[in-house]
Amino acid sequence: MRTFGLIGGTLAHSFSAAYFTKKFEEQQINAVYKNFPLESIGELNELLVQNPEMVGLNVTIPFKQSVIPFLDTLSPEAEAVGAVNTIHISNGVRKGHNTDVAGFAASIKPFLAFGMERALVLGNGGAAAAVHYVFQRLGIEVWHVVRQLSSQPRFREMTYGDVNKYVLKACHIIVNATPVGTWPSVEERPKLPYSYVSTGHLLVDLVYNPPTTEFMKEGQAQGAVVLNGLSMLHNQAEESWKIWNSNQR
Repeated sequence: MRTFGLIGGTLAHSFSAAYFTKKFEEQQINAVYKNFPLESIGELNELLVQNPEMVGLNVTIPFKQSVIPFLDTLSPEAEAVGAVNTIHISNGVRKGHNTDVAGFAASIKPFLAFGMERALVLGNGGAAAAVHYVFQRLGIEVWHVVRQLSSQPRFREMTYGDVNKYVLKACHIIVNATPVGTWPSVEERPKLPYSYVSTGHLLVDLVYNPPTTEFMKEGQAQGAVVLNGLSMLHNQAEESWKIWNSNQR
């Protein structure tokens, strides 16, 4: 039986196992999907030794970037983004892919409107890098909002304290690419001056559990369009499935 799975830190919030288990049952696919919480990415090699039937893995926080040295090759998107969320294992070769790119692009495009030329991306991790890549390809200017400026920043950064009414007037898209607000810490939200958010804003939270986060509620209170990360998760999951079965078509 082919085995697929998810590696990450805390996986209690993840939807992947339930999503793929349901898919396998409904489509009568002879496969299993399991969660594999790891304390460090260094445990990956032993995990694969213990599970020789493993042919595909999803990768989540905090290993999307640190997993790269453990792979043999990368797809063009994963190399450009510098982050991996999908691994295809074939004949012992581990190839890293980034389906967050396709997942985010498909989810956000229907919501983009005239005047949305600049975006604030909260965070600078693997998910934030995928969001940056999509916006760059769409011609949208991006600033990353971080708690502390990086010593060697990969992206243009500002701190949360720098975000004021002038910044929010210029940037009509805000994407939360951090885990802030994820279950069980559902009362948390990124520290932004939400009173300056308007009906012309789009607030996207990559968090999907809970379905409506405090970040989204703040946007709704100001009349903004809001979107959670569930459609992105569905899209990237199906992209992962295509990759895992690419050598069987």
